[in-house]
Amino acid sequence: QVQLVESGGGLVQPGGSLKLSCAASGSIFSRSAMGWYRQAPGKQRELVARFSIRGSTDYPDSVKGRFTISRDNAKNTVYLQMSSLKPEDTAVYYCNARVRISGMDYWGKGTLVTVSS
Repeated sequence: QVQLVESGGGLVQPGGSLKLSCAASGSIFSRSAMGWYRQAPGKQRELVARFSIRGSTDYPDSVKGRFTISRDNAKNTVYLQMSSLKPEDTAVYYCNARVRISGMDYWGKGTLVTVSS
């Protein structure tokens, strides 16, 4: 059974930093391109950061230079380091695993990040 468990969300002041973690179960980690998405209230889910199938990283302009995705293969864990946070970064952040061969997506349950003073 595939499980993606996010952690590290919380309340942070504007300009602050936060690091999210996503622990993956089973063999999903090695078979997938891992990434992070977010969904703010009333908005569609959007890409935040991801590893491409080839292993390079992709970021939208809205977070480029502020967010960094990384992974620890030994721990089957992917991270999202967020800095210079803004109120508009407030959202539920979801871990995603996209299986390379099938294209199937797996999602975690999400972790809430609130940026507010």
